[in-house]
Amino acid sequence: MKRDDKTDHPIITPARRAWLRKTAWTAGAAAVGGASFLPGLPGLRAAAADEALKPLKRSWNAGAICTAPVPVAVKQGFFRKHGLDVELINFAGSTDQLLEAIATGKSDAGVGMALRWIKPLEQGFDVKLTAGIHGGCMRLLATKTSGIVDLQGLKGRTVGVSDMASPAKNFFAISLKKLGVDPDNDVHWRQYPATLLGEALKKGEVQAIADGDPTIWTLRESDHLQEVSNNLCGEYANRVCCVLGVRGSLIRKDRATAQALTQALLDATEWTANNPAEAAAIFAPNAPGANVGQLTAMLKSHTDHHHPVGDAFKKEIALYADDLKSVGVVSAGTDSGRFATRVFSDVLA
Repeated sequence: MKRDDKTDHPIITPARRAWLRKTAWTAGAAAVGGASFLPGLPGLRAAAADEALKPLKRSWNAGAICTAPVPVAVKQGFFRKHGLDVELINFAGSTDQLLEAIATGKSDAGVGMALRWIKPLEQGFDVKLTAGIHGGCMRLLATKTSGIVDLQGLKGRTVGVSDMASPAKNFFAISLKKLGVDPDNDVHWRQYPATLLGEALKKGEVQAIADGDPTIWTLRESDHLQEVSNNLCGEYANRVCCVLGVRGSLIRKDRATAQALTQALLDATEWTANNPAEAAAIFAPNAPGANVGQLTAMLKSHTDHHHPVGDAFKKEIALYADDLKSVGVVSAGTDSGRFATRVFSDVLA
């Protein structure tokens, strides 16, 4: 074989490079994690390693701090560690469109809010929930002069929300119902773009606002608002709000990949819990309206250490289905236990 006079390395022609890649693949030399490759050929080593990764597409809402473990999994190499080459797709459409994209194979998985996903999942999308990610990130705020100090204080008042089917609207409607306040007749809800919620409150068009981080956290700090409630109160202190959904056909045909995808995100979530400042810095480019210090504080307030799987997670899905039945979002005739069993998949078992 000819050798380079300056480096004494073999001269690799395109044809030979292709052959070497194929040989490395079949010999298992391209395994992720630093297996031994051909000495003196670092470029070939990297190329072979990349070829060994399973390509997947994951949808996410890049502007929501609760999805921080997703870019963390990319930046810190958790996806690669589990043999995956994940392309992130920032999805800003409706939840039905997102779940349809996953169910039909345009995306392989997505991260979203349980209180947003359960209703469309009831309609039969072929998407399975495989893990909870964390709790926290929804807040209800009022001015300090409003006299609203608890949820009962919302009776007869108007609450601004970014969407009439938003997780925050659903959550606080459920909470009101449990306190004996009718969320449909005793409280008025008015929809605004998330960026205008603060202005609506200042103008007196609403007396409280509810949304998710980072928007609602930033408004609380910038406008010196009072946090009346959040989704970590009482029985929800150990309940996830953010969940991972995986394409049903992927689980059926390639369970090992679905397992790797789920475990990689769980690893990234635990890393986020243990390294909130570093995770905030990774996420920061997606939230230009908040600085790293604010994002760090948000992450510290979330429960990224709580990411249930198995029966514990399935139970939380059923509890949320019961909650949504109580406010008329999920059909009254739906059996919550059977529903949870249908939309959940224990890929880590």
